[in-house]
Amino acid sequence: ENGEIRKGDRVKFVATGKEYFADEIGTLKLNQVPKEVIKTGDVGYIISGIKEAREVKVGDTITHKDRPCSEAIQGFEEVKPMVFAGIYPVDTEDYEELRESMHRLQLNDASLVFEPESSAALGFGFRCGFLGMLHMEIIQERLEREFDMTVITTVPNVSYKAYMTKDKEEVIVHNPSDLPDPSKLDSIEEPYIKANIITKSDFVGPIMSLCIQKRGTIMNQHYLTSDRVELVFEMPMGEIVFDFYDKLKTISKGYASFDYHQIGYRKSDLVKLDIRLNDEPVDALSSLIHRSNAYDFGKKICEKLKELLPRQQFEIRIQASIGAKIIARETISALRKDVTAKCYGGDISRKRKLLEKQKKGKKRMRQVGNVEIPQSAFMAVLKLD
Repeated sequence: ENGEIRKGDRVKFVATGKEYFADEIGTLKLNQVPKEVIKTGDVGYIISGIKEAREVKVGDTITHKDRPCSEAIQGFEEVKPMVFAGIYPVDTEDYEELRESMHRLQLNDASLVFEPESSAALGFGFRCGFLGMLHMEIIQERLEREFDMTVITTVPNVSYKAYMTKDKEEVIVHNPSDLPDPSKLDSIEEPYIKANIITKSDFVGPIMSLCIQKRGTIMNQHYLTSDRVELVFEMPMGEIVFDFYDKLKTISKGYASFDYHQIGYRKSDLVKLDIRLNDEPVDALSSLIHRSNAYDFGKKICEKLKELLPRQQFEIRIQASIGAKIIARETISALRKDVTAKCYGGDISRKRKLLEKQKKGKKRMRQVGNVEIPQSAFMAVLKLD
């Protein structure tokens, strides 16, 4: 039998079990029109004393507390974040302002999940969960446009499942720095997606090469018309969070549509790639990556950082490592003064003594000197080619 809600009724949200009073109800036209009762077929609204946006799930069923429905309307699914990234204020003094902005954003976007985290390189910020890359870009854009916040976003990643050697315990890893010690790990699983790409037949070759490069497996190729093709791939979700969409649009000259849905987790040979500056790991640049891509990716990051980091009074060693093993290295040489300029003529031992003294000073400086990482370096890692 069809139901109704009256003003002042106590209503219940089926998925969360939370109960509220219907302080005001009505129908939605161009404006909200308050009413005493709303019935089947009305496009209505309900105002009650809900303090937290997370208490309400989009798609949930509302029922009467005293006359509850036997089952919820089908189709409701708990929204789970798929892509994770760190968001930090450019100026550490803006941390409280960023927290306030995130809470206000969450009021009208309950799918945004965040928790405080700190990074040695970037200070205090938030680990955020997004529904996908587009959602992440929208949140960034809204923070800048609506709240006038300039933020640094770290390398995005997906959530992985790590299984321990002892008692096969499952650990969900949202952040590369949370990955357990490799010696205690039995296996790692990563989320896979089924990707549907529709494009012009001229671009099939380059698109297939791109997907295979991203560890994709072609499942189907179907010609919709003589010059339009649908390609179906299965590929790791971690491979599309970087720059996949940009590259797809570039090689297809914009003539490609991309749609995907998750198909579960699969075992993968993943390793944690650390970036070190003068032997100090930079946690914000760590990433989980497939072993076959680790060397190339590490080499590219080292080369990019060499271009972007300003020279210091001491030498900077940039290293990419997997555990204790260094797989790529670049060196930024120190700025140095010509200490032998004041020596006129003769004695080589005097010059040698001055150079040795300078060398010792540089070594001491390297031990205590901090390497400043500009914001452009973090942004460049997201745009690596």
